[in-house]
Amino acid sequence: MSSPTPPPLDLGNIQGDILAGGLPKKTETCYFFRINDAYVHDFRTQLAKLVPLITSTAEVLDDQRKQLAQNKKDAAEKKITPPLLKICGVNISFSTKGLKKMGITDEIGDAAFDAGMLSGAKDLGDIGHSSPNGQFDPDWVPAFKQEIHGLILITGDSYATAAEKLAEIEHIFRVKTQNPIIHEVIRLVGDVRSGKEKGHEHFGFQDGISNPAVKDVDAKPNPGQQVIPQGIILCGRPGDAPTLGTPAVPVHRPSWALDGSFLSFRYLFQLVPEFNKFLKENPITITGLTHEQGSELLGARLVGRWKSGAPVDLAPLHDDPVLGQDPLRNNDFHYTFPDDQQTQTRCPFAAHLRKTNPRGDLDQFGPNALTPHRIVRSGIAFGPEVTPAEAATERTQLPRGLLFIAYQSNIEQGFQFVQQSWSNNTKFPPKKPANEVPGFDPIIGQTNNGGVRTLSGTNPNSQTTDLNLDKQWVVPKGGEYFFSPSIPALKNTFALAKPAGEL
Repeated sequence: MSSPTPPPLDLGNIQGDILAGGLPKKTETCYFFRINDAYVHDFRTQLAKLVPLITSTAEVLDDQRKQLAQNKKDAAEKKITPPLLKICGVNISFSTKGLKKMGITDEIGDAAFDAGMLSGAKDLGDIGHSSPNGQFDPDWVPAFKQEIHGLILITGDSYATAAEKLAEIEHIFRVKTQNPIIHEVIRLVGDVRSGKEKGHEHFGFQDGISNPAVKDVDAKPNPGQQVIPQGIILCGRPGDAPTLGTPAVPVHRPSWALDGSFLSFRYLFQLVPEFNKFLKENPITITGLTHEQGSELLGARLVGRWKSGAPVDLAPLHDDPVLGQDPLRNNDFHYTFPDDQQTQTRCPFAAHLRKTNPRGDLDQFGPNALTPHRIVRSGIAFGPEVTPAEAATERTQLPRGLLFIAYQSNIEQGFQFVQQSWSNNTKFPPKKPANEVPGFDPIIGQTNNGGVRTLSGTNPNSQTTDLNLDKQWVVPKGGEYFFSPSIPALKNTFALAKPAGEL
């Protein structure tokens, strides 16, 4: 079991997508694989060849410094379209079935991970139906109902860079030979949106602003950015605490789990034309606002931020792009204005941002009530921009959405808790007037039948009037839980040395 006093944190030991903003990327390939039964031993010996390719957090920070220096140089030389540095990242993680396939059977201390996401899809609220055997069958793409053993992340500054690295990895595991070590289950590719949409998800809202800072990793947290113990994200570190409950369930980790993290992956489709249609048809009516501005205000109140990133708690009626792009201000709010704890004047109780990061709404439970439930997100958009035909018909014709990736040391208290106990819970957050029901998170809150969802407070002038949402605009189509081991664990526990003399 892990030592109660771990050695000092070494960022060279931690896979690079977990901390410090994640693997740098313009494009990312998520390569889900299954280990072929006949070659389990070969997989573990060949894994030793993959380990030198794994990108650490220390390398991510170095790449960030190099790109920043290049950006400054390009700016000084007044280059209009400066080239990106050639940067590539590789990480690997394993499902519970993958660990068992390799013969690693230590109890890792996370019940959600052990069960797998498919078995918990109903509790997450995913749309589905009962199968003939009485089991819940979510409406996922078939690949995610198959056995998946692992996930390899490949990021790069271009498709060519990522493809080159993937070819090297496939060669290591003999993928394109008659005796492949691994089998590709599904391959998903995401891309950072370009131009003015850079950093925005497909609904058009600035993303990734609200990630917490990890103690002694993120050197300069921005105002309002919560600083969390390392153990909320990394196993075996301070803060890697028992699962909440009465009585609390202790967390026992094998020693090799130190500095690993659980990865929650979700394949999320976004119905963008339908979302835009709803906003257009339900503008908030306030004196002085045009129809278009009323629609934009509704979108901002559903999300909790304007598309620029400006929080409605600080900019309640009009967008403020300068605020949205200012990291010293765009996270510095707590839903604690004199009127905001008991009314929804500035921000609806059920706004996506407030549901998933309730900030001051949990102060009544103590200063650290929010901490166990924080996650670090590192996802990326996938799919094309909305086409003219889709915009005209207001119907989605091409798949697009988010490859959602989140890290935590406890899935039950991290991703799973946020989805089930906050986003899907119509009575959350709790600090509100008597009999007030906030409703569903309008963005990711969900019900198994995909039916009408309701929330209150979308109109600041009529805060007790409920709004019925005609669609679920974010639709999960698959996912799985994985464990991202430390690089020493990959080298010393997961990989096997070949016997002397064996090629």
